[in-house]
Amino acid sequence: MQAEGTLLLRRSDVEDLLSLPDCIDAVEEVFRLQGHGKIPRSEILGVKTPNGGLHVKATLLPHGQSYIVAKLNTNFPGNRTQSRLPTIQGLIAVCDAENGRTLAVLDSIEITIKRTAAASAVAAKYLARRNSSVVTICGCGEQARAQLRAIHSVLPLKKVHAFDLDDRVATNLAAELSHELKIDIEPVRDLPSAIQKSDVCVTCTPAKEFFVRKEDVAPGTFIAAVGADDAHKQEIDPALITSTKVVVDSLEQSCAIGDTHHAIAQGLMRKEDVYAELGQLVAGKKSGRTTDDEIFVFDSTGVAMEDAVAAAAVYEKAIAAGIGTYLEFAA
Repeated sequence: MQAEGTLLLRRSDVEDLLSLPDCIDAVEEVFRLQGHGKIPRSEILGVKTPNGGLHVKATLLPHGQSYIVAKLNTNFPGNRTQSRLPTIQGLIAVCDAENGRTLAVLDSIEITIKRTAAASAVAAKYLARRNSSVVTICGCGEQARAQLRAIHSVLPLKKVHAFDLDDRVATNLAAELSHELKIDIEPVRDLPSAIQKSDVCVTCTPAKEFFVRKEDVAPGTFIAAVGADDAHKQEIDPALITSTKVVVDSLEQSCAIGDTHHAIAQGLMRKEDVYAELGQLVAGKKSGRTTDDEIFVFDSTGVAMEDAVAAAAVYEKAIAAGIGTYLEFAA
């Protein structure tokens, strides 16, 4: 039974309560619900500033007890080098869908990191070759660490090529995760060569121009394109997008702000050319990989239901464990 007031949870609380395997399971289940038409579509409200921006994502989650969940995130890529602040900061509100009461307010950083990586892992489960052992990770910040941990949990990885514009960041990731994951992680500077030798490529950068080129991607590659969560961001060559099978987390969203939208804007493809939403694959409505030489791009823009299912899980675990503090906002 929850005490009076709103439960407040710090980032450290969320980290303790939400394991990556549990997050992957929850995200897969919510995509299954979406594939069966049980999750309503959601929209994004965005505000831009010269150095970054803010977006709000919200959805209704029919999850035993039904919740309305809204995430408010800021994204300032320059924070990584210009201040000691995280690139992404924000809050998630969990409300009772029956009466609107604000049940909890959570720090959003850990949930954003883990649910994004979880979506890539779910996509890899359905779209990557099962024996995929070599991955190139582009961008080596916090999201890259979560991505590698998540992909490693569903694929038999043996070799990682780590690429970042800042060589020190790639070196630090290699030193940290090679021991933890017990795989060979090598910082690389020749990105095209690394991608050509990889079964999987994960892009998690703030790039505004594509750097994964069509000619560098070998048959059978699975690409998780994570960074383009805003219309001005781009990581994947539009010519590659149009020549592969594209799977998206949200059709409307990916066609508006993801890498897919750049190919559409250039007149190279239509929304109808997108192969599937991930939820359709998880729900068994469409097939995943059928041949070893298919190239798949998972255009991951980040959808509200991922935040919602992870936040709901954290909230319920916190209540059960008696973790967090309460504040009565209306007092």
